[in-house]
Amino acid sequence: MKTKAGVTGSTLKWVAIILMAVDHIGAGILENFVLNAWGRSPIGYHFAGQWEAIYGVDLLIRFIGRPAFPIFCFLLAEGFCHTHDVKKYAVRLGIFALVSEIPFDLALWNQVPDWRYQNVFFTLLIGLLALALVRRYGTNMVLKVLILAAGAVLAELLHTDYGAFGVLFIGILYLLRDNRKLQCAVGAACCLWELTAPLAFLLIWRYNGERGRQPRWLFYWFYPAHLLLYYVIGAWILPAVLGIV
Repeated sequence: MKTKAGVTGSTLKWVAIILMAVDHIGAGILENFVLNAWGRSPIGYHFAGQWEAIYGVDLLIRFIGRPAFPIFCFLLAEGFCHTHDVKKYAVRLGIFALVSEIPFDLALWNQVPDWRYQNVFFTLLIGLLALALVRRYGTNMVLKVLILAAGAVLAELLHTDYGAFGVLFIGILYLLRDNRKLQCAVGAACCLWELTAPLAFLLIWRYNGERGRQPRWLFYWFYPAHLLLYYVIGAWILPAVLGIV
């Protein structure tokens, strides 16, 4: 079967996964274990003259990774529109939200449990449930906005990654799904507070509506696995390699 011109959902997901992995090198290894944890310990004295260089690398890495979240939100909205079973979709997100929480806390905060911030699966789950309620009970725009607002409040109360913004952003992409030009323009405008995040919509604009070939469980398992790996690297391997343990 001939593939339509443009970018498939599989390509978008791979790009988002790679960008997320890069972003978490900064958020996890560099910020948590180098700039923060080492700065509070005797290890920091070994790198006192290199803080600015490390911080500059961290900023670059975070800029590279910022487009990942908008792509994942777009894919969630698309997945919701095409899934045959929203309940199973929600259960998968819920299970991996719980599975990922310990690796998330270790990689980004170096302690468990840590209730200051919950992983992005919780945000995606709340966003999905909000979309399900919007589709079922959102008979007018006022009700749709109220449902999304309730989801946003819940995300803030639970301190999920991206919080209220994440849920509202998912809702906006869903409500504008029938007008790609407007969807990309509004979506990019919503992300302007993160300098490079709007670049995600250059790829989303090229989305051809096809799912493409992709391992079904790739993202679900990759998320907690790479966070756990980053914790091991930051907490154990990096100090050992540098001879500071």
